[in-house]
Amino acid sequence: MISFTIIGHTARTDGAFSLDDFAGGAGRIDVLCRCVNASLFLSHELRRDVECNLVFLGQPSPPKTVKFSGRTIRSLNPDERSAATLIKKALLLPSGSEFRDAAPGVSVRKSGVERLLQEGSYGVLDEHGVDIRKVEQIPQSFLLSDHTNFTLGEESLISDCPKYSVGPAILHADHAITVLLNELDRRSRGWN
Repeated sequence: MISFTIIGHTARTDGAFSLDDFAGGAGRIDVLCRCVNASLFLSHELRRDVECNLVFLGQPSPPKTVKFSGRTIRSLNPDERSAATLIKKALLLPSGSEFRDAAPGVSVRKSGVERLLQEGSYGVLDEHGVDIRKVEQIPQSFLLSDHTNFTLGEESLISDCPKYSVGPAILHADHAITVLLNELDRRSRGWN
């Protein structure tokens, strides 16, 4: 299973946002929605071997993690509003320390990056990392930041994680996911 975790530094944690303003009033949830779509969608099918974790750090009750599982997802269309609707539904549920199902393939829990790092080994997508095309073995789990850089506290948490770059230009998080998945697709089909 390939896993992407994206930190939403200002993304609201209560679901109290309008679907007509999830780019502004919701704390840039639009960035996270694009990451969900980049992680899970192919042209005419879904990537069933991918999970996308969204870590919400905005007000009023951070942190929360919403997980999209390609294996079991339903009712997700390739537009930002569709993903935002499922996120809103998940965030409106009372959540505890374990994942709670909000919809098929979508779950939520009250936790953040620290817990995810304890549960698995992550590579970090970072413009200063090792070129992913020069790496013999690509990790299965990656951590990315939204439209802002990692905070000093996050940098401390991920200081021991290997850093990888997808190319010489700085890309949006969703574009970096697409490039990385393309590299994994090429390798799995013997194109390298």
